[in-house]
Amino acid sequence: MSQTFTSLQFFNYRLWFAGALVSNVGTWMQRIAQDWLVLTVLTQDSGVAVGVTTGLQFLPFLFLAPYSGVIADRVDVRKLLFATQGAAAALALVLGVLVLTDHAQLWHVYVLATGLGVVSAFDAPARQAFVPSLVPTENLPNAVGLNSASFNAARLIGPAAAGLVIAAVGTGWVFIVNGFTFIATIAALALMRVPQLHVQERARRGGGQIREGIRYVRRRADLVIIMVVVSVVSAFGLNFQLTSALMARTEFGRGPSEYGVLGSILAIGSLSGALLAARRKRPRLRFIVGSAGLFGVSASVMALMPTYGTYALACIPVGFAALTLLTSANAWIQTTTAPSMRGRVMALYITVLLGSTPIGSPVVGWIGEHWGARWAIGVGAVTAILVAAGAALWSIRYWNLELSYARRRPFVRVAYGRTSAQAEQAAREAASLKVRDQQIEDVRRQP
Repeated sequence: MSQTFTSLQFFNYRLWFAGALVSNVGTWMQRIAQDWLVLTVLTQDSGVAVGVTTGLQFLPFLFLAPYSGVIADRVDVRKLLFATQGAAAALALVLGVLVLTDHAQLWHVYVLATGLGVVSAFDAPARQAFVPSLVPTENLPNAVGLNSASFNAARLIGPAAAGLVIAAVGTGWVFIVNGFTFIATIAALALMRVPQLHVQERARRGGGQIREGIRYVRRRADLVIIMVVVSVVSAFGLNFQLTSALMARTEFGRGPSEYGVLGSILAIGSLSGALLAARRKRPRLRFIVGSAGLFGVSASVMALMPTYGTYALACIPVGFAALTLLTSANAWIQTTTAPSMRGRVMALYITVLLGSTPIGSPVVGWIGEHWGARWAIGVGAVTAILVAAGAALWSIRYWNLELSYARRRPFVRVAYGRTSAQAEQAAREAASLKVRDQQIEDVRRQP
C-alpha cells in the first residue's frame, strides 16, 4: 500500500474514513446552502449577516471547548460521538423543514447555527481524541493527514453539488440531505470492532483539569507559537465561504452554481495539501510557519485576480497552503502531546482555530460590505504574512538559526545552533517534567 494511504489497512479506520467522507460531503453542502440562504433569500446581499451567522456557529467554542476537552479525556469518546452526530443531524433536518415550509427567518438561522456550534464544541475534541484509538501510534500522522484529505475530498463534491441542488430546487433540500448523511458516521461507529480499538490513557477525575491543560500548553513554546499562527490565519484568512460568496455575487455577478464551483476548486488545492501532509512521517514547526506565509502570499494574488476564471485558478494554491498549515499543525499537536492530555490540548487548539472565527468573520464581512470583497481577502492575506514573519523571527531566536545567501543554488542555507528535533524534544521534556512536578506537589498538598 502507498505510504500516503497506510492507515487504510486498519479495519476500524477504513470504516471511520468512509463514514466521515459521506458526512463531510453533506457538511460542505450545508455550509454553502446556509451562506447562500442568508445572503440572497433572508437578506439583500448582507456580508455582515453572513459573517454573524458564521461567527455564531463557532462562538460556542470559545466557552465550551475547554470543558468538552476534559470530557473527551475522561469518557468513552465513541459513545460521545454517537450523541453529537445524532444531534447535528437533527439540527440540519429542522432547518431544512423550516426552509421547505417557507417559515425560515434570519433569527432561525442564527439560533440553529449557535446550536450546531454547541454540538460541534463537544464533537470536535472527541473526534480528535478518537483517531489515536483507530491506528497504532506510528501511523497517527498519516491518519491525521488522511482525515484532512477526506474532509477536502468532500469539499470537492459538496460545494458543487450544493450549487446544483440550490439552482434546481432551492436550499431546503440541501439541509435535508445533510441530515441524512450523518447516518454514515453513526453506522461506522456501530460497526467497528471494539476489541481492535487501541486503548488510550484516560485522565483521572479531579479538580483543576482545565487549568492543568492550559499550564501544559503554556510550558510548550512550540504549541504556543502554533496556536498563535493558526488563530490569526483562521480569524482573518479562512473565511472562504464568506469571501467567495461576495466575490461570486458582487465582483463577478455569478449565481449559486458558480459559487459552489469556487468551493470545489479551492478543495483541489486543499486535498493536495492534505495528501502531502499525510506522506510526511513527522511534521516540522518551520514547515507550519512557512505554510502560513505561503497562504498570505497566495491569498494576496487571489484578491487581485480580474476575472472569475483567473480567480478560480488562484483558489488552488490558497487551498493548498491553508490545508498544509492546518494538517501539519494538527499532526504536530496530536503526535507530541501526552495521551492523557490530548483531549484538553486539542480542545484548546480547536478553540483558537474555530473560536477566533466569531472575532474575524464579522470584521471581514463588514470590510467586504463597505470596502469590497477584494479588501476582505486582502486583510486576511496581510495578517497571515505578518504572523508568519513574527513566528519565523521567534523560530530564529528559539532554534539559533543562521541564514546565509548565495547567488547560485542553493540560494539560502539554514544552519542550526541545535537541530529542530533537539529543540522540539527539549520543549516536550521540559513540559512533561513540569507537569509531573505539579502533580507531585498536588499530591503532597492533599490532607
